[in-house]
Amino acid sequence: MMKKGKQKLTLDRLATYQIKVPGALDERWTDWGAEMTITIESDDNSLSITTLTGILNQTTLQGLLRRLYSLGIPLISAICLDIG
Repeated sequence: MMKKGKQKLTLDRLATYQIKVPGALDERWTDWGAEMTITIESDDNSLSITTLTGILNQTTLQGLLRRLYSLGIPLISAICLDIG
């Protein structure tokens, strides 16, 4: 009988990521490279924060982060929520 262990994150394994950036990104980001859900909320200072959530592999994640960087959009956070 095999032991059930934690799934290992690899470069090609899909995982659910959540990326937060300041400002309000528009819906065009949902069509870029992966199916992304966009949520826009306000922080305690009434400033907009966009949360991008989607199932990505590491290649797509790096491409998305590079795109944000090239557009001059700083990151608040980027976390792995679940390994699929």
